[in-house]
Amino acid sequence: MNRRDLLKGLAVAPLALTRAGTLLAAPGADVKLLLVFLRGGYDCANVLVPVSSDFYYESRPNIAIARPGADASAALALDADWGLHPALRESLLPLYEARQLAFVPFAGTDDLSRSHFETQDSIELGQPAGARDFSSGFLNRLATELRGTPAMSFTDQLPLVFRGEATVPNMALRNLAKPAVDARQAAAIQSMWRGTRLAASVDEGFAVRDEVLRDMAGEMQAASRDAITPRGFELEARRIARLMRERFSLGFVDVGGWDTHVGEGGATGFLATRLEELGRALATFAQEMDGAWQRTVVVVVSEFGRTFRENGNRGTDHGHGSVYMVAGGAVRGGRIAGEQLRVTRENLFQDRDYRVLNDYRALLAGLFARLYGLDAARIARVFPQATPRDLALA
Repeated sequence: MNRRDLLKGLAVAPLALTRAGTLLAAPGADVKLLLVFLRGGYDCANVLVPVSSDFYYESRPNIAIARPGADASAALALDADWGLHPALRESLLPLYEARQLAFVPFAGTDDLSRSHFETQDSIELGQPAGARDFSSGFLNRLATELRGTPAMSFTDQLPLVFRGEATVPNMALRNLAKPAVDARQAAAIQSMWRGTRLAASVDEGFAVRDEVLRDMAGEMQAASRDAITPRGFELEARRIARLMRERFSLGFVDVGGWDTHVGEGGATGFLATRLEELGRALATFAQEMDGAWQRTVVVVVSEFGRTFRENGNRGTDHGHGSVYMVAGGAVRGGRIAGEQLRVTRENLFQDRDYRVLNDYRALLAGLFARLYGLDAARIARVFPQATPRDLALA
């Protein structure tokens, strides 16, 4: 069987057990939520392609994805207005066709700095405009509301999104075979914190690390730990899925390499290669979750989109509105969700970018309320001053 057949097979059981993607169990019943952050601002207009827009093809004479057709390099038709990048034919298209993947265009934040760092911080903090409490990220606030829900950040350092009251361990899986801190150093660190209020957190962090190392040692010996090749990226996604399936219900991972100022490419090239890696990783994650995929939601975000017009280097620059992806067996997919506009020059933001019509805080607040049955007061603690918007994504 090829990957497409495997994904179609995977889709059958969840669809038989759910109705239009609705969770069978009560909200919050062992839901698995993974947030994937594409750092660098990915070019969403060449992923979810506005194939009905003449302006898109005028704006991108060298990097546009051709309208749907028989050619293998053409966009994959999703509906009359939108197509999918052909690099995602074998990975994400089967999930979309199985109604386990939705796209939300014109999504993002009100941050207008167009700075990677400023906008990433804004999103991870999840706070109202102008607020900057760097000790509190929105996934940590969610974990605090979901007391007892085990969480893990699959990163080298604990990201802003997981900073806060709840204790959340972090670990970069690609470095598992050779931990930065050996047993002797770990014992010394633990002794330094013994007797303090952080002693339990330090001990728990090392215990989680040691258990994961034991579980994954065999696989790590057979894998290339350093290179983020398609195979390596897929292997990392498989490990994340196993850990989330067996131990954790709330997770975060970030993927870099999306800043395409020069030589972006179209149906082939730099962006296409990255999309193939991403698609394979998400498809592998879905397969490895097995039966837990029925209760899983994966949200893929980026700090912003890119300029709608290509630049003089056949790339794209920092933009504003983006396209989010929401996947999982618990998702009402097979559709383009949220508020939308026709893709014309008149509807661009500042004559250069996608607008933000679907605020990420409102979108995620509505999604979390559905998934976990959170009332207005609890949602307000996760996203202060946000007005939840229910796009019926789960």
